[in-house]
Amino acid sequence: MLPSGWFLTATCRIRPNVVEEHNRVPDSISVRFANAYLQRNQPEPLRIGVIGVGNMGQHHTRVLSLLKDVELVGVADINVERGLDTASKYRVRFFEDYRDLLPHVEAVCIAVPTKLHHGVGMTCLQRGVHVLVEKPIAASIAEAESLVNAAAESGQILQVGHIERFNPAFQEFTKVLKTEELLALEAHRMSPYSNRANDVSVVLDLMIHDIDLLLELAAAPVVKLTASGSRASDSGYLDYVTATLGFANGIVATLTASKVTHRKIRRISAHCKNSLTEADFLNNEILIHRQTTANYKTDYGQVLYRQDGLIEKVYTSNIEPLHAELEHFVNCVRGGNQPSVGGEQALKALRLASSIEQMALDGQVWNQRELERMNQPTLKV
Repeated sequence: MLPSGWFLTATCRIRPNVVEEHNRVPDSISVRFANAYLQRNQPEPLRIGVIGVGNMGQHHTRVLSLLKDVELVGVADINVERGLDTASKYRVRFFEDYRDLLPHVEAVCIAVPTKLHHGVGMTCLQRGVHVLVEKPIAASIAEAESLVNAAAESGQILQVGHIERFNPAFQEFTKVLKTEELLALEAHRMSPYSNRANDVSVVLDLMIHDIDLLLELAAAPVVKLTASGSRASDSGYLDYVTATLGFANGIVATLTASKVTHRKIRRISAHCKNSLTEADFLNNEILIHRQTTANYKTDYGQVLYRQDGLIEKVYTSNIEPLHAELEHFVNCVRGGNQPSVGGEQALKALRLASSIEQMALDGQVWNQRELERMNQPTLKV
């Protein structure tokens, strides 16, 4: 049997009037075989569901419906009207009981109230379902440790929704700081009052984002802590908290979080030996300030103006952080890789958040010994 390439060449020389016909037939066959090959080698869509379609769950549902190689199977919520509306909007199934969703999916995003994270997360992990749970990982350190242990024992992925890790401004911010000598960090996360997430204090709702980021940036244990706070509502939870951290490597950090500020702020500043770098997460902007002095003179020596500082602007991508976070989760499930913000990292942030919250209530100053005593781990892993 002759190779097809030789046959087509011979046909061209002998019967040029049928070249087009012979070329079309093999081409159409090749296309069909190529399409079949691609279909066989493309991974099956990851079947995923959303448990809890309140404020954050709505965003999870929206982004998952757009992700490539993902099949959004359904949503679950105890609020039947809200659940049915969401399911109808995205043309997926609705489950009033989230446990009925689990046999149909490989992974879930859990966006229920914090006090339910542990119960729902444990059920999903024990049934062999990969989990992305919103932050904080759980309502208590003991519950968080239980989730981390369950994920390790079941071999399932446990990712926690510390979404700012996937903010393009923060990712560029970390790149800038790699070439700087870091001295101190400041974080401000403030919002006007709303009824969202009113089942936890401002520390567990807002400040925990920056706690996670500062732990990542400082890359050292906390050895000193002071904190204070106040309440502006009758919820019983702190609405405004400020904390100062001392790290073992000499870096100091201050964090301020508020639910009662009449302006929305999401900002981190890094005071370095040779610069001040500011990241604005709301405007997706990074500015680097450097002190420099230069005089601009005329030919006669007269000073026209003096430059006392230089500002550099770092450009960032416009990718939605939630899109990047969910894409990372899907890739971890497919590849079996541990997420960048897994259960252990989230547990570390929760431990420090709990210490800050308790400190703000007690009004005491804790040193390394008290922090270690408060945060004795009970992990099996």
